[in-house]
Amino acid sequence: MQFHVITLFPEMFDSPFRAGIVGRAIDQGIIRLHLHPLRTFGLGNYRQVDDAPYGGGSGMVMRPEPIAAAIDSVTADNPRLWKILMTPQGEVFDQAMARRLAQKADGLLLVAGRYEGIDERVRSLVDQEISIGDYVLSGGELPAMVVIEAVARLVPGVLGNAESLAEESFSAGVLEYPQYTRPEEFRGMRVPEVLQSGDHQKVREWRAAQALRRTRERRPDLLEKTRSSRG
Repeated sequence: MQFHVITLFPEMFDSPFRAGIVGRAIDQGIIRLHLHPLRTFGLGNYRQVDDAPYGGGSGMVMRPEPIAAAIDSVTADNPRLWKILMTPQGEVFDQAMARRLAQKADGLLLVAGRYEGIDERVRSLVDQEISIGDYVLSGGELPAMVVIEAVARLVPGVLGNAESLAEESFSAGVLEYPQYTRPEEFRGMRVPEVLQSGDHQKVREWRAAQALRRTRERRPDLLEKTRSSRG
């Protein structure tokens, strides 16, 4: 699967995707990450990409022309790329959205904004706007990395054990059950006996009950969302 990112700071993506699951997938050719420096499409001798906002106000606003030129350039060879603008005003990203995006066989194009904001007319150039939460960052690079990481893990062949996807938090609308490993006892806390019983049916039942309990205690909103989606 292909990921394209339009950004003022392509160097930010070097280290996060040089190692780990996504790094291995890139080395194996399962994932392809293409970074497109926005400054290349800047205006004039100084490659300007921003300007003062109409109507006054603090900060600078990213101009539409460089972003439009960058999008046109990237999509010239692949017009079916799904175009995403990373913005605090977008739909909040979650696991269900990650699964939908992983089905975009032609790949994703993510636009990472900066400064005080992006000219409103850029919104008409993308297919979707995404936010990773109700807070503000300095730019869209980190949110773009979050989307790439979450989506890439769902691409066939990226994870060594694909079955683990079904057990992760949010995959079934609930948080993941508690996990334990050696030692059997740590600082007075013991591994639950059921996990050592060898009874796989009881283990499955315990895990399902614990996942539901943990979700009810920590994220009851997830259960409400699941009930709403089922009508």
